[in-house]
Amino acid sequence: MPKLFEPITVGSLPLQHRVVLAPMTRYKADKDHVPFMPLVAEHYAQRASRPGSLLITEATFIAHTASGYAHVPGIWSQAQIKAWKEVTDVVHAKGSFIFLQLWALGRAADYQQLRSEDPSLPHVAPSNIPLPGHTGPLREMTVPEIKEYVGLYAQAAKNAIEAGFDGVEVHGANGYLPDQFLQDMSNKRTDAYGGSVENRARFVLEVIDAVANAIGAQKTAIRFSPWSPFQEMLMKDPIPTFSYVISELAKRHPSLAYLHLVEPRINGPTTDDSRDPGHIQSNDVFREAWGGRPLIRAGGFTREGAIEAGEKGDLVAFGRFYTSNPDLPTRLEKNIELAKYDRATFFLAGENGPRGYTDQAFSTSVSV
Repeated sequence: MPKLFEPITVGSLPLQHRVVLAPMTRYKADKDHVPFMPLVAEHYAQRASRPGSLLITEATFIAHTASGYAHVPGIWSQAQIKAWKEVTDVVHAKGSFIFLQLWALGRAADYQQLRSEDPSLPHVAPSNIPLPGHTGPLREMTVPEIKEYVGLYAQAAKNAIEAGFDGVEVHGANGYLPDQFLQDMSNKRTDAYGGSVENRARFVLEVIDAVANAIGAQKTAIRFSPWSPFQEMLMKDPIPTFSYVISELAKRHPSLAYLHLVEPRINGPTTDDSRDPGHIQSNDVFREAWGGRPLIRAGGFTREGAIEAGEKGDLVAFGRFYTSNPDLPTRLEKNIELAKYDRATFFLAGENGPRGYTDQAFSTSVSV
């Protein structure tokens, strides 16, 4: 049997296979950032149908001040926590496990959305370097604000545990706030949070320290995308920065649940096969820094590619094919034809209905 379908322990969780539900933004929340129920619970329950599966939720705002998109769920209010508890209950009833992905937007926030929800919400980032096409004023975060955000991550992690999650994944990828601190094109600070690799990594390390101290390292994970140009990212040479931060994470918290890395061929929500292959490198360069701990890889994997990755001991996260195949782990194991996904249904913002979300059939060859 390929290793992809063999058990593995992640944190303290006894997974029965290594196919992971990747975090996917689906905009299934109301104006108060409360997930639609029972729709969202049904979605995750379907994908938890094979016992021992690991699911990672869509990115979820840690606090109102860290938001900036409509119809994205949050984890700061009691209403949000209560709704998420319905999700975790049904996932656990299926014998599976679920991590909540923690999100803060930074400069990627929609200023007009912030203003429409609460005019007092600040539009801040590590440096005053706005994204092209983004309107509205952006300002550099103060050190007290940075410390506040570290605390917000820790509180969000506590809220996630209250909601029944098995752990949290800090979204440190794709040009959002932690990534903005790490990379030198978005961080031009001259204080303790900018300049050297060590300074640019400080925010991420403080966040993980705070989260791990709040809920335990075995319930804490992080996702990076070292090679992604999405949202004006991609350093000239990301290897020193990401090698440093990954090695520091391994040293400070050797029992972290996992490291989640986005493959070089992925550009945000899309696969980019047109980029110069001479510039695209492998995440294998970071293996030594991580030291053989659980590693999740994500990004456009085929069945064959996932099996190959599994032979290295890796877990593989699937996104798009999980939208159309709620029984994906078993389809992959039995080599059952995969249902095609419908990209037009990925981002039906605010639509509280099953279309493209819970209306996909299980294979008749799969027993649930």
